[in-house]
Amino acid sequence: MKQAKSAAKSKSAGTEAKSKSRGASALDPKSAAAYSDVAWESSIVPALVEYIAIPNKSPAYDPKWQEAGHMDRAVALIEGWCRSQKIPGLSIEVVRLPNRTPVIYMELPGDSDDTVLLYGHLDKQPEMTGWRSDLGPWKPVREGDKLYGRGGADDGYAAFASLTAIKLLKEQKKKHARLVILIEACEESGSYDLPHYIDALQSRIGSPSLVVCLDSGCGNYEQLWTTTSLRGLLGGTLKVQILDEGVHSGDASGVVPSSFRILREILSRIDDEETGKVRIKDLYVDVPKQRKQQAKRAAKTLGKDIFAKFPFVKGAKPMSKDLVELVLNRTWRPTLSVTGVDGMPAISSAGNVLRPHTAVKLSVRIPPGLNAEKAAKKLKKVLEKDPPYGAKVTFEGEHAGPGWNAPELAGWLGDSMDAASEAFFGKPSCFMGEGGTIPFMGMLGEKFPDAQFLITGLLGPGSNAHGPNEFLHVPCGKKLTCCVAQVIADHYERAK
Repeated sequence: MKQAKSAAKSKSAGTEAKSKSRGASALDPKSAAAYSDVAWESSIVPALVEYIAIPNKSPAYDPKWQEAGHMDRAVALIEGWCRSQKIPGLSIEVVRLPNRTPVIYMELPGDSDDTVLLYGHLDKQPEMTGWRSDLGPWKPVREGDKLYGRGGADDGYAAFASLTAIKLLKEQKKKHARLVILIEACEESGSYDLPHYIDALQSRIGSPSLVVCLDSGCGNYEQLWTTTSLRGLLGGTLKVQILDEGVHSGDASGVVPSSFRILREILSRIDDEETGKVRIKDLYVDVPKQRKQQAKRAAKTLGKDIFAKFPFVKGAKPMSKDLVELVLNRTWRPTLSVTGVDGMPAISSAGNVLRPHTAVKLSVRIPPGLNAEKAAKKLKKVLEKDPPYGAKVTFEGEHAGPGWNAPELAGWLGDSMDAASEAFFGKPSCFMGEGGTIPFMGMLGEKFPDAQFLITGLLGPGSNAHGPNEFLHVPCGKKLTCCVAQVIADHYERAK
């Protein structure tokens, strides 16, 4: 026991010494952690409990979102909380363009004319089935370190954590650049409203030299993770129709081809059903050497947690035994998923009928750097060309979101992330690409090619964003808030 206490004391002393040696920007880790802990427990978690209870689904999943009013309720909740923080000089505005989801825009003058942009979103994915009997998408439940409910980790906490990080800087009298906070309400629908707001607010946003995005993942809850790349997304509904109405299967089968079999054949044009590898060569890119090296480091850090975090049924296995290949599959290679189906009755009401059509919703993840618009056209052409048996085959409602690859990491930012992670997690930071899409990053990357990016978040093992039993890991949220504050402070000091 004495040895353990001595080691802990030594580690703490070492961390404090390292912090002091870093100069004016270094936060006091003890007081910062204590401040964040109180803020989360007394203010952020209660606000998130209210937020989770609001079914503010993204417009793609609730076309009548304006009439429903849930989005306005979520915006009002977050706006009210932000105003209650009473940060001197902070301006808060809900910007509304006609027939578009709202944006919360906040701005705080800094100690320099430089700009840091902090980003998050407040719209949510739909309910999804399979929630634990005592849980639900709009039912906030706290169990120890976890806060269950839709949208907490993805990523309702962003506005709360951003302002708490700012208050932490003020508490420790740390200087910072001008800060802009942008919270959108269309991210889960592909951020199709966001370009209009970026154009409308461009003169006010300015040219940020650092972008902090709190809408990504973490490989574990034990260190600061930063996202180096994001896959893009092609989506749409593939429909195969062979009849005008259903007919008796005993009479028609063997004469009329099944719409399901035709659809199955068409899907084989996209991926190999035995390996899951996409067959369309135009959907691949060359993986950069640095990203391969980072994939090896991430695989070594995470080990079997790369796949063990997913709720496999007993005896099930991942697509490869090679951990590095799994990392690259998830971050730099195209993959097809079928996420919805239509034209098929529930088993309990399915008679012996040959159905007239089968439709499925497709989600095709594409690698960073691939031209999404060209890829979408290629996908549509492959799916609709030469339909078997002359069936009516359509791929409609398609959308295309590009991926993103981060610019080369500046030395100051790499040092800052490592120091922040060591100070608040006790381990160095780690890098990994993400398999999901954050369209805003691609937009900003094009508009601000010289900006540095800290893309991070709380979507770690088991958090299950978009699926059932989504949760936010509260202790990790507290530490991440401190890390964001530290990076903002280091950003100001970097010029010296």
